[in-house]
Amino acid sequence: MDTLNTKSNLIIDIKDLQKSFGNNHVLKGFNMKLYEGENLVIMGKSGSGKSVMIKCLIGLEEPDSGSIMVMGKYINQLEHWKLDELRTEIGFLFQGSALYDSMSVRENLEFPLRRHTKKFGIIEDTTPMVMEALESVGLSHAIDLMPSELSGGMKRRIALARTLILQPKIILYDEPTTGLDPITSKEIILLMMSIQKKYNTSSIIITHDVDCARVISNRMILLIDNINYAEGTFEELSSSDDPKIKAFFK
Repeated sequence: MDTLNTKSNLIIDIKDLQKSFGNNHVLKGFNMKLYEGENLVIMGKSGSGKSVMIKCLIGLEEPDSGSIMVMGKYINQLEHWKLDELRTEIGFLFQGSALYDSMSVRENLEFPLRRHTKKFGIIEDTTPMVMEALESVGLSHAIDLMPSELSGGMKRRIALARTLILQPKIILYDEPTTGLDPITSKEIILLMMSIQKKYNTSSIIITHDVDCARVISNRMILLIDNINYAEGTFEELSSSDDPKIKAFFK
């Protein structure tokens, strides 16, 4: 994908993020900017601090030092209810889809609407919103199915529809193509791109999938040695002579 004009609005700004667990220094001064409408891919080896960074970003972990600004608000300065409010603007697509097995597709999508009444108020008839989210992922016919009746790719799509129903401004994708066959992976990547165009979401995509990164990223950050070691477009990074960077593109 093309790079974005960096004059776009700054949506997330992480500065000098440090986080340790005992003697394990997971992040040693991580910096990251995410702009409006941008797809930012973050790649790093297992245990490099990607998940910890995301937890700090949404307020589930408290960093040792550094600052995190999300949509003009500093995470560490927010009261609990304000943080909850901000989280409704951040959607997650978890690696394992994380659907509720005992609920139908419709009920899975209604759940966030019932939980976050502050954003939309009490909705008497949720069907139009549920159908719109399902249509966005091409699965309106699956509204009354149970998760056990869905394929892996369909579960990932339904999870994405559930993320979209709260109309978030930011989406965090955690390994969106892991465990899927190549054709389904390609479908999910194309779907992520169409959602970004339709809703102008700003996205952080954590992935090990080089093909996914090549197709979807406007910009990439490589998390190496507990810092944002390298940053640039896919083309820039994949043609680097640095052995640490080259290791990601073999």
